[in-house]
Amino acid sequence: MRAVDLIIKKRDGKALQDGEIDFLIQGFVRGEIPDYQIASILMAIFFRGMNLEETVSLTKSMVESGKQLDLSSLPGPTVDKHSTGGVGDKVSLALVPLLSACGLFIAKMSGRGLGHTGGTIDKLESIPGFKTDLSLEELLAQVKEVGCAIVSQTPELVPADGKLYALRDVTGTVESIPLIASSVMSKKIAGGASNILIDVKCGRGAFMKTLKEARDLSRIMVEIGTRMKRKVTCLITPMDEPLGKMVGNALEVKEAVETLKGTGPSDFTNSVLELAGELLFLSGKGNTPEEGKEIAREVLNSGGGLFKFKQMLKAQGGDERITDEAWRLPGASFRWVIPSKAKGFVKKIDAFKIGKAAMILGGGREKKGDPIDYGVGVELLKKSGDFVTLEEPLAVLHVNNRERIKEAQDLVEGAFSFSKEPVEKLFKPLARISNA
Repeated sequence: MRAVDLIIKKRDGKALQDGEIDFLIQGFVRGEIPDYQIASILMAIFFRGMNLEETVSLTKSMVESGKQLDLSSLPGPTVDKHSTGGVGDKVSLALVPLLSACGLFIAKMSGRGLGHTGGTIDKLESIPGFKTDLSLEELLAQVKEVGCAIVSQTPELVPADGKLYALRDVTGTVESIPLIASSVMSKKIAGGASNILIDVKCGRGAFMKTLKEARDLSRIMVEIGTRMKRKVTCLITPMDEPLGKMVGNALEVKEAVETLKGTGPSDFTNSVLELAGELLFLSGKGNTPEEGKEIAREVLNSGGGLFKFKQMLKAQGGDERITDEAWRLPGASFRWVIPSKAKGFVKKIDAFKIGKAAMILGGGREKKGDPIDYGVGVELLKKSGDFVTLEEPLAVLHVNNRERIKEAQDLVEGAFSFSKEPVEKLFKPLARISNA
């Protein structure tokens, strides 16, 4: 078997067999097949696609490229959650401890931000002392003791994904549904959880721009879960507007804490509860997602999620005092208020532009490895549905480098659109696709 023959086969639109896909993936991980040949395969897949059988085979081969986490020793239902990425998406920070407080066990592996989307690990690393780099043994021990952990993705699990993504990132092959599906699901399967929720973001601030794209991706991921004996639900949620009011690493930690205290923004709080309800249903703690949501709401109101968050902070070396003393988080030296140039109801807020503004201020990275400023970002004072008068403050830029204010302000001003008529202000999942 030769890699070049398989490149030609896929180039010509033919389906690859299980053994052929495994030959390519394992050979690449072992260094026996050069990256230029794998880059050719990725481009062929980008243009020719993969059928379901090929995508399942690719996922299995990626899972088998490294270790797999065994969660069978945990004394309760195991769950995992993944988001395809968005602006202001700090859901895991509140959801993971809330799920643990509801009696579920979650060993969450997360990534860093790139471009206009933020990363959970960057947000957690804005907390003084918080350690995200745990071994698999340390991760399992913490989840047994505390019930939850959020750590950075380890190269021990699915090393094929890291190597493949690095190539996809520089060869223009990121936006391929089979490649996205296998990347996401290989990490979730290797993570060991029996019940998996994928939050598929859809809209201007997401990688999936249309509902059709989001549905196509969701159906494939659910089918992969079915073939690999996992309960999987994909909840397609809107990402035309930033989630919550804060966009920026330490700012989003602060907002997640406020949410766990019951004082967070309504759209963000409802998003956390919707996702919690789905996972409680998947794991058998609720008879329906709606019942699961009410269970989560009760635990949130009781302070259980905040208590678990503090436990997780302590276990991973983070400063617990940030939950009551937010000034201990990194901050910005200057606040720049942006007044409204219009009067009316906020109709839309372009999530992509807000995310890009936060990146320009230093809160995100244009390429992997770029340093980020944990204290900067964008604070939205108005959201869709809110009425605003002329010159009333719309947003605040949290700034450390004043030379970047003008570009960021132009983006934020351009992100807002207005209506003379009232606008509905609700977080609503767009679709649910599940094998449970």
